[in-house]
Amino acid sequence: MSLSLTVISETPTTHQRKPSWLKMKMPHGTEYNRLLNLVNGHKLHTVCQSAKCPNMGECWAAGTATLMILGDVCTRSCGFCNIATGRPPVLDKDEPRRVGDAVAKMKLRHVVITSVNRDELPDGGAAIWAETIRQIRLQSPGTSVEVLIPDFCGNWDALQLVLDQRPEILNHNLETVPRLYRTVRPQAKYSRSLKLLQIAKDQGFTTKTGIMLGLGEEADELESLIDDLVAIRCDILTIGQYLQPTPRHLKVERWVRPEEFAHWKAVGEAKGLRHVESGPLVRSSYHAEKQVHSME
Repeated sequence: MSLSLTVISETPTTHQRKPSWLKMKMPHGTEYNRLLNLVNGHKLHTVCQSAKCPNMGECWAAGTATLMILGDVCTRSCGFCNIATGRPPVLDKDEPRRVGDAVAKMKLRHVVITSVNRDELPDGGAAIWAETIRQIRLQSPGTSVEVLIPDFCGNWDALQLVLDQRPEILNHNLETVPRLYRTVRPQAKYSRSLKLLQIAKDQGFTTKTGIMLGLGEEADELESLIDDLVAIRCDILTIGQYLQPTPRHLKVERWVRPEEFAHWKAVGEAKGLRHVESGPLVRSSYHAEKQVHSME
């Protein structure tokens, strides 16, 4: 690539405050409270709350949220994630209906659905995924659907249950470069995640993935990751700053400056990705509605 990068970053210290470019608004406002009441009234979960997303105030005030299905307890223990790890409760088979009803009442043009990992289930929860999409189509037919799915432990028959429902965007996050998987995503496999995205692309889906910076990745590793995505014709990449949710989680190795995020957006799009959303506060579902319409 002809694009060059001079890395200027800040290494966090124990008591150092976040840089000014990571300041975020606290959740507030009428629309935020309306959405909160709707989610709570339908006994649903949002990744916005469970993962302590820094954009929750902005997104909820705009009347959008990422709904999380299959409960709020995950069977995996990723080093970056604030979602609870443990033995999930009994499967809630009425959840898809409630999700569909909530999406209809929110009057969304675009909805993002994600989930915890349910590795204890034979299909990884794929049947609930499929029924959730069906219920959204039934109860809110004008809403486009983006799914941010787990890897189903490489069970491609389970994946096909989701693909058969034809969501508008198929998202599965790589999260980081292969070298860091052992500490960042110990129960996942980089090659398996790439394969999932490849299968979806081969069936004509708009595919999307996301990564975090600030975990110790090197520039050449990011270049290689982008090359891997170009090779499988991935459409959308989101890049954001990793933020340590609690002292028990992986520490932030460096604060990545906005200029570097702009650089990786330029690199990704120059290499052939259709859209790169890159910035310190970017998360997988940030500006998701704008992304799907930019693909039209």
